[in-house]
Amino acid sequence: MINRRDFLHSIAGAAAVARPALRDDGLARILSATSAIGDRSPESVAEDEDFWFAVQQAFTVNRTLIHLNNGGVCPSPKVVQDAMKRYLDYSNQATSYHMWGHLEPEVEGVRIRLARAFGCDTEEMAITRNASESLEICQFGIDLAPGDEVLTTGQDYPRMLTTWEQRVRRDGIVVKKVTFPAPPPSMQYLIDQIDSGITSRTKVILFCHITNLSGQIFPVREICRMARERGIETIVDGAHAFAHFPFKRDDLECDYYGTSLHKWLLAPHGTGFLYVKRDKIEKLWPLMAAPESMNGNIRKFEEIGTHPAANHNAIGEALTFHNGIGAERKAARLRYLRDRWMRRLEGQPGVVLHTSFDPEMSCGLANVGIAGINPGDLSAHLWNTQKIIVTPIGHEACPGIRVTPNVYTTLDEIDRFAEAMEDVIQHGIPA
Repeated sequence: MINRRDFLHSIAGAAAVARPALRDDGLARILSATSAIGDRSPESVAEDEDFWFAVQQAFTVNRTLIHLNNGGVCPSPKVVQDAMKRYLDYSNQATSYHMWGHLEPEVEGVRIRLARAFGCDTEEMAITRNASESLEICQFGIDLAPGDEVLTTGQDYPRMLTTWEQRVRRDGIVVKKVTFPAPPPSMQYLIDQIDSGITSRTKVILFCHITNLSGQIFPVREICRMARERGIETIVDGAHAFAHFPFKRDDLECDYYGTSLHKWLLAPHGTGFLYVKRDKIEKLWPLMAAPESMNGNIRKFEEIGTHPAANHNAIGEALTFHNGIGAERKAARLRYLRDRWMRRLEGQPGVVLHTSFDPEMSCGLANVGIAGINPGDLSAHLWNTQKIIVTPIGHEACPGIRVTPNVYTTLDEIDRFAEAMEDVIQHGIPA
C-alpha cells in the first residue's frame, strides 16, 4: 500500500501546499499513484484509500456538502476544467480565426480517441452535446410509417419516451412498453420481457444499457442479436454506462449508441457521442439539415451551427484522466462505495433496495426506498439536515432515492449518508 506520508512528501514540501499542488497537476498525481499499485487486482485497489486520496484531490468539489447525484452531471477534474478554460481563452483572442481555423479541426483527434475507447471505427463516431441529442438523432432520423411499432420499456428515460410520443402524434407510429421489477430476478427475465413485446410490426427497439432509475444493467448483446435476427434496429441509451464500467462496441452489437460524457467520463458539461453502425449512416437523417454530399458522413450529425470548440476538445483530457485511473479499477471502486452503504442498510426495517448486488446487473448507481416515506420528502430531509444531495425517484417500479457517488467521494461521506438514513429509519422525518 502507498504510504500516505511518503506520497505527500514526494509532491509537496509542506502540508500547507500539498492540496493546491495536487489540484494543479492532478493528472500527474493519478498516473504516479497508478504506477505505484503495480499489478494488484481492481478489487484490492478499490479499498486502498491512499490511492483514492490522490484521485479525490484532483477535484475542486465543494466539501461543505455531499454530492451523491453524479448520475445527473459530474464535476470535471481540474485538469479538464483548465483545458476547457485554456481553449476558451484562445478562442476569444481571435474568435473566428482561432476557434474555426485552429481549435475546431482538432475535434478529429478527439474523435479518434473516443472511437478507440468505444472500440468502433473513427468514421462511426459523432461528437454531440449529450445523450438526448444523440438518441433523438436516431429516434427522429429513422424512417417509420404509420402503424410501425417501436418497443421500449416503462423505465426508459422520460425525454426519450417523450420523443417517441411526439412521433406517435406526428407520424402515427405505435409505441409499446414492457415492464419489469427493480431489481428483476435475472438477466434472462429482461430478455424474455423484450421478446414478449416484439410483433411482426416492430421496427425499432430502444432500451437503456443501464437505467437511470435503479442502475439496472441490461443484457445488451443478447437483446441486439435477437432483434437483428428479426430485422429490427436497436438503439441503446448509454447515458449512464460509458466510463461507468468497462465494455466495448463489440460487447454490445447494437446499431446505434448514444451517451453523455459529462456524467461518468467527467468530461466538460454539454458533451456526448453518438455511435452509428457504418451501414446505417446514410439512411439516418440528421437532426439538423446537412447537404446531400454528407449523406454517408458521420459528421452530418454534428451540423448544429456555431458551438464552442473548447467543450469537445477538452474531452481528450477527461479520457486521459479516466485511463490514468483505469476502467476496471474505477468500476471496482464504484461498486465498493455502493456496497458500503447498501450492505449497511440492507435488512433494516422498511428498507427496500431496488438495485441488485450482482456485479453483472449493477455498478455505482443504486436506488433505495424506505417504506412509508415519500422519496421527495426523504431527499429534501437529507439536504435540509445534512446537506446531502440525492435524487428522488417516484417511478412505481422503484420509489426511492437514487444514490450515485463517484471517484472523488470519500468513505466518510458515504458513512455520513448511511448514518443519516439510519436516523430516518429509526425516527422517521420530523413533521
